[in-house]
Amino acid sequence: MSNDLKRTLSEKVGEKVRIYQRDTTWYASFQSGRYQKRVSLGTSNKKNALKKALELDRRLADGHVTPTQIDCSIDSAIEAYDQYLIAERRSPKTLVKYRFVFGLVRNLVASLGRSSLSDVDLTFADRFRAERAKTCSAKTVQTNLCILRQLVKFGVSRRMVAHDPLLGFKIKKVKPTPQPCYSTEQIESILALAPAAHRPTFLVLAETGLRFGEAQWLTWADIDLSLNILRVRAKDNWRPKTGDECVVPLSPRLGKFLAEHPCSARWVLTAAPTSRRPSSDRQISECQSLATLRLVLQQLGIDGKLHTFRHAFISRCLTSGIEESVVRSWVGHVDSHVMKLYTHISSKISQERIKRLASSEVSKPVRQGSK
Repeated sequence: MSNDLKRTLSEKVGEKVRIYQRDTTWYASFQSGRYQKRVSLGTSNKKNALKKALELDRRLADGHVTPTQIDCSIDSAIEAYDQYLIAERRSPKTLVKYRFVFGLVRNLVASLGRSSLSDVDLTFADRFRAERAKTCSAKTVQTNLCILRQLVKFGVSRRMVAHDPLLGFKIKKVKPTPQPCYSTEQIESILALAPAAHRPTFLVLAETGLRFGEAQWLTWADIDLSLNILRVRAKDNWRPKTGDECVVPLSPRLGKFLAEHPCSARWVLTAAPTSRRPSSDRQISECQSLATLRLVLQQLGIDGKLHTFRHAFISRCLTSGIEESVVRSWVGHVDSHVMKLYTHISSKISQERIKRLASSEVSKPVRQGSK
């Protein structure tokens, strides 16, 4: 659209701002020095657009909005947000995930001929969602959209954009899909078949419900055999997923194993030395542990992954009658809704409960109806 036509179709709001509609989204334009600036108002409703434009006009008149705040590029916003995540000590795994999404956002922005953070509006988010849905699961799309939303919120909080271009954007929650859960017998089979180098990792995961990263960063300083506990706590450049430290009691089996396990290294769980990496104090690898587990599961004909040990531990605790608040303190959950996603009632337990119910019903006297 030419500038002359845009002025013809635009409508003046206040002293400095004009509004116009592109596709379904309303934009505001105004003069800043020698340059004409524009910003998305993040709405397709004209009434809302007028309200936001008046607020923008007032802020411009008061000098509360500068050209740099209005015209922040998407690259500058991403760079600033990335530095913020580093300062917040987000895990390397989290940074990789976020940076992957940042790359997708940059590519789509470029393909659409956009450049500023204000261009990441509702129409952009819809396009982004549609593109990701072509190749990704609903859960992955939801995660990507959450990262996109957080990026824009960060820009708004740092005044990189005059208005939130994603105001009113809602991310539909995806219903959780059923997850596998190992039975006690399956865990014993996995431990029996696992290679000696990986058996300690699977044992720790099965007996504690730790996330893999928590087990990976477990040091002997975190183990207190006199109190029969282990502590999950931040160290070096790593910290627990929720940021909270927790204390997990040692089961008799795990306590016995740790007491007999050599503690010459810093890490409780160490990767086997190789010719290329001969060190005996090297952290375990999630990729290698998962690859080994998959081979074991394939031989046993069982579905699952490393995180399934956590599902199994939580389910076993809850079905054994341990209070949910206690289990939550062990595994680091604070949300009872999230806790329910990990709860599985095995077929064996279900059969035992229905037999108990049937037995109690049989023992009750049958009341004869009066004639």
